[in-house]
Amino acid sequence: MAEAKIIIYGAKSIALGIGEAVRKLYPENPPLCFLVGSLQGNPSMLMGLRVREIEEFVSATGQENLGGFHVLVGTPEDMHQDIAGILRRYGFYNYTCMDSRKEAALMERYFNRLDIFPSVHSLPSGNGRISLQVYLAKSAKDKKLSRAFSQPEWAVPIQVGAELTDLRTGELTDHTACGRSVEYESSNDLQNDSCASYSISAKNGNYCELTALYWIWKNRLCSSLGEAGEYYGLFHYRRILDISDEDLRRMKAAGTDVLLQYPTLHEPDISEHHARYMKEGDWEAMLRALRELQPEYAEAFPKILAQPYFYNYNLIVAKRRVLADYCAWLFPVLERTEQFSTPRGCERADRYIGYLGESLMTLYFLHHKEDLKIRHTGRLMLT
Repeated sequence: MAEAKIIIYGAKSIALGIGEAVRKLYPENPPLCFLVGSLQGNPSMLMGLRVREIEEFVSATGQENLGGFHVLVGTPEDMHQDIAGILRRYGFYNYTCMDSRKEAALMERYFNRLDIFPSVHSLPSGNGRISLQVYLAKSAKDKKLSRAFSQPEWAVPIQVGAELTDLRTGELTDHTACGRSVEYESSNDLQNDSCASYSISAKNGNYCELTALYWIWKNRLCSSLGEAGEYYGLFHYRRILDISDEDLRRMKAAGTDVLLQYPTLHEPDISEHHARYMKEGDWEAMLRALRELQPEYAEAFPKILAQPYFYNYNLIVAKRRVLADYCAWLFPVLERTEQFSTPRGCERADRYIGYLGESLMTLYFLHHKEDLKIRHTGRLMLT
């Protein structure tokens, strides 16, 4: 029996990454096309292949012939159950939902083959492990996870946007003494006096998880309370980096500076991301702030924008010094962007600063890829 032909369901960055990886790793059986429910909001071509509506594809191919295809579902995981139902309804029974673990394993092989974005898993192991404290950004608006997540001992929940609501996530302590609102962290991990805390909690509508990163910067990285920690980081309630104890030993032995997720792919380049998620005026405001405050990076940005690799979600683990340097670079640019924006950042709450933060993270760490020891791992999506 002939090997089933590969079709990718989806037409955004996850689908593109899976398609490129399959084409590179399995040249004998490259993807045939991309499928979507509707072409509205999707490209008509990707990787030089057609993006086809599923109804049109089934009509043209014949339902009796669908057994010769294997569909890889390349969309966010919260869509997988519905898409699986759609595929079965049209007569596709040979399909694989590429959850974040499967996606990460595939992309690791792909980047290894290209010899770019080196994996933490390729490092030799050691005896000791890094001292790590990662803050897990949570919001009062978060929906309950459908599956239990075993939280590692080095993960500290922190409530973002706490100043904007009276609701508290989990067993968190209201920590607003001296009239200063702060982000909230697990009461078991409180290490500082609230009077000494610094926060931009009220800006959570625009900064999203970056309000937690700001809190980490000001209250841990710039404080004597952080001296015991060797590495710090930021995860989300539903998005985390896949890190094992073995990885912590590898990072220790190799002196790794930064751990990031494998980047997502965009076509024709990463300008596709900001074109989809933000207004052009906000993008121009960020470029203006960058030219004013960081001209070296502004000059380097066009070259980085012209490549396909992008660090989504503001997920990071880094040495204390490295993360402090990054925050000291990032937040003045974002603050100046707010001032240049129309309407100004304080007059709105549309998440645009969080999106810009992803682009700036991509700029910063790709600009420093030669002078920082950067490693990568999978990004897990909790549902």
